[in-house]
Amino acid sequence: MVESPSKTYRIQGLSCTNCAAKFENNVRSLEGVNDAKINFGASKISVQGSATIEEIEKAGAFDNLKIRDEQQQVSHKEPFWKQKENMKVVFSAILLLISWILGNQYGEGSALPVIGYAAAIIIGGYSLFLDGLKNLFRLRFDMHTLMTVAIIGAAVLGEWGEGATVVILFAISEALEKYSMDKARNSIESLMNIAPKEALILRGHHEMMVAVDEIEVGDTMIVKPGQKLAMDGRIMKGASTLNQAAITGESEPVYKTVDGEVFAGTLNGEGLLEVEVTKRVEDTTIAKIIHLVEEAQAEKAPSQAFVDKFAKYYTPAIMLIALAIAVLPPLAVNGDWAEWIYRGLAVLVVGCPCALVISTPIAIVTAIGNAAKNGVLIKGGIHLEEAGALKAIAFDKTGTLTKGIPVVTDFNLLAKGHNPQVVLGIAAALESRTQHPLATAVIQRAEEQGAEYRSLVVEDFTAITGKGIKGSINQEIYYIGKPHLFEEVSGLVFRSDVLEQISSFQNEGKTVMLLGDQMELLALIAVADEIRESSKEAIRKLHSLGIEKTIMLTGDNSGTAKAIGAAAGVDEIEAELLPENKLTIIKQWKQKYGRVAMVGDGVNDAPALAASTVGIAMGGAGTDTALETADIALMGDDLSRLPYTIRLSRKTLKIIKQNITFSLVIKILALLLIAPGWLTLWMAVFADMGATLLVTLNSLRLLRIKE
Repeated sequence: MVESPSKTYRIQGLSCTNCAAKFENNVRSLEGVNDAKINFGASKISVQGSATIEEIEKAGAFDNLKIRDEQQQVSHKEPFWKQKENMKVVFSAILLLISWILGNQYGEGSALPVIGYAAAIIIGGYSLFLDGLKNLFRLRFDMHTLMTVAIIGAAVLGEWGEGATVVILFAISEALEKYSMDKARNSIESLMNIAPKEALILRGHHEMMVAVDEIEVGDTMIVKPGQKLAMDGRIMKGASTLNQAAITGESEPVYKTVDGEVFAGTLNGEGLLEVEVTKRVEDTTIAKIIHLVEEAQAEKAPSQAFVDKFAKYYTPAIMLIALAIAVLPPLAVNGDWAEWIYRGLAVLVVGCPCALVISTPIAIVTAIGNAAKNGVLIKGGIHLEEAGALKAIAFDKTGTLTKGIPVVTDFNLLAKGHNPQVVLGIAAALESRTQHPLATAVIQRAEEQGAEYRSLVVEDFTAITGKGIKGSINQEIYYIGKPHLFEEVSGLVFRSDVLEQISSFQNEGKTVMLLGDQMELLALIAVADEIRESSKEAIRKLHSLGIEKTIMLTGDNSGTAKAIGAAAGVDEIEAELLPENKLTIIKQWKQKYGRVAMVGDGVNDAPALAASTVGIAMGGAGTDTALETADIALMGDDLSRLPYTIRLSRKTLKIIKQNITFSLVIKILALLLIAPGWLTLWMAVFADMGATLLVTLNSLRLLRIKE
């Protein structure tokens, strides 16, 4: 059986989790739809089946939801106060004010005020009643049902003014909630508008403007000074500085020339560039970031799962309490039915779990969106929360604490009677068969010295994990790798002068490799990798944030490791490790500290990254593996974003706890006012609205956290 295609749409006006669940069920029940899944955080719905946009929009008519294609941008967004539903609220509020004035003049019970209040209730609460009554008949109890019962009850009891006030306050609360959720989501929506929608493409000898959807991989894109790039690609001609802040969060422009990788959404500086397009528009780095962040916003954090479970039992409990307050006192102690029904209605209103339910998702959506705009990709609420609770962080050395661009500093011939150029050529020929960063350094040295290596044929090539490589050239077997490789394989005993050279270079922070055959050592190669300027400051900030332990894990020798570790300021150094050793250390640290992060390049050290509480990849921009495998990706190629990420995570945890506390305390205080009869219906709505707004505004504070 062939599975129906799935299509994703964007939803405008989605602010309530209960409404989201109802909308999802409505879409799922449409003819031709097999399944539907809503992403509340990103305000998107994926529909499996053949429903049209009009049909899906009709399923969301109860909450005035507007639907558009996932790729379609909003060409014109109506101002908040000019939106139709908000204009109705304003008109109802004016009617309420006029009716209140008439009530003071003619008395609350006279016809004119009652007609005015009734009109305000109908205009302001029409959609609320429609939805609430449907739910009531289906015995489905959500906040619309509770509000509908409360307003109808107020009208039956003759409290028309209170009923109208409840309608207007509830409508204002919903409008402000939508506005706040839209603001929280705007950080991601704004990323969608960063890259241009068309580009200047050179086809044959003609330059033409082409829509990004029609640009193919391999096309040549012309980027003029001051223009933004529309597509990812590789520079074929020209050089320029590019502002990559939209992708990596880096404030300083980066200079790039021929063969440099460039990203859609980045701003070209002073140079004219010809760029070969390497990805289609849906596969660009900015498109992947948006997609992954929106998926992350759909992932429930542990605190959100707790709140959802709590709310599941909380709402029925509130309904039972409201019923008990309305019925038991009149039956048990001859209380006044009207008075106690009124109090029961107040409990229904104040018991709406809006603030509680929205307390976590709005904080998660805001934090993940803010992180993305600052060059940090967090893959879900659970990783955001875990990062805030980290006790220890482990770092890979090469490419993480160091720049990962090693250079050969020393090439010493150890065997007499050999030509240095020939020996260097053998080393480069062997290294050309591997992707290790140190191999690049050796090949670069050979090219600089003019040593011939491309004509040498390497046979029986083997990588010896964590130690080095071997291969046969002209029927002679050669090894290149760490010093102890030769002790293990050939049983060679090093001369004292060789041992002195090795020790001296290692103490200077250099990595030492030896080249030799099965009989003797031919050359010693010393390679240095500079520490990143940002590493020391990042480690210092992490310690000041209260991270208990930092450790550097490396397969390099202990001398080099100690020099780099001391310069970076890490607490502990573990050297000469194989990948499985790193995994063992991460497991040991998890037992000791509970939560441990591993920071690496997202490609190497995969077992350690997977075993850590939070796997953090460096340089996610342009690295598909890092974007897909890491829990958190630092898009810029340095550690400066890591302390910011920890601070953002901790602030998010703090705000979520505050939100849950605020919403529950306000509800409890309001419920306590019911016993003496001080809680009116409009006060109950005001308490519910106040809690929701407080939670929302508190969450939006996360937008202000910068590096």
